[in-house]
Amino acid sequence: MINVRKELSYKKKMRRTVIAGNWKMNKTNQEAVEMLHQLKEEVAGISEVDIVIGAPFTCLAAAVEETRGSNIKIAAENVYPKDSGAYTGEISPKMLKAIGVEYVILGHSERREYFQESDEFINQKVKAVLREGMLPILCIGEKLEDREEGKTNMVNEKQLRGALAGISAEEAAKIIIAYEPVWAIGTGKTATPELAQETHAEIRNVLVSLFGEVGESMTIQYGGSMKPENAKELLAQKDIDGGLIGGASLEAKSFAAIVRAGR
Repeated sequence: MINVRKELSYKKKMRRTVIAGNWKMNKTNQEAVEMLHQLKEEVAGISEVDIVIGAPFTCLAAAVEETRGSNIKIAAENVYPKDSGAYTGEISPKMLKAIGVEYVILGHSERREYFQESDEFINQKVKAVLREGMLPILCIGEKLEDREEGKTNMVNEKQLRGALAGISAEEAAKIIIAYEPVWAIGTGKTATPELAQETHAEIRNVLVSLFGEVGESMTIQYGGSMKPENAKELLAQKDIDGGLIGGASLEAKSFAAIVRAGR
């Protein structure tokens, strides 16, 4: 048993802790720059945690410029899986790469619900982001009715296998998974650390079945109302390797507190 615990601890240490903010449809350019300027001071010198902020398209160029040379990286919140063409209103991976974006959030439950994004379409986006050398943050998660009907693992596995179809183990090593129980997003409800760990372990099992040993090294974030008050206990779980933070990422001090909890 001691050896098993040591092995689990070693595997967790081998995985990078990634704390990513998702601003959603919030902040003007000026507000973004002001917040990032403060955040740089709050998280200066932290190297044990990868720090990412997902910003709206309109803020991305300014966000990249403001964080240049710091330990903060910038993510887009969406992308269209074509390089160019007659796709009015859409943004391509090449456009994001050209301005210095390094991560892209994909498959968020709000994209799935409000814009009817399918696993197949999300799979196209994952591949397009990887082709441009950026890192996908792939969101999955069940609704309340799924959990109540005992379908949590089935739903998450379907979303994983659909969005990761045709992905090699080498490519999978560059993908971050963000588990977001839909019933906990923005509601203030949070899965207990034990419940979150249980689901993360099932997600890990699917990743290992798809990609072998690489599945053990993939970062799995928790994204259901992680806050400064609960971050440390959630991040202590052996298969929780970071967080995708919504509301608490809008203020520099609260987001920085979560980053520090991941050290």
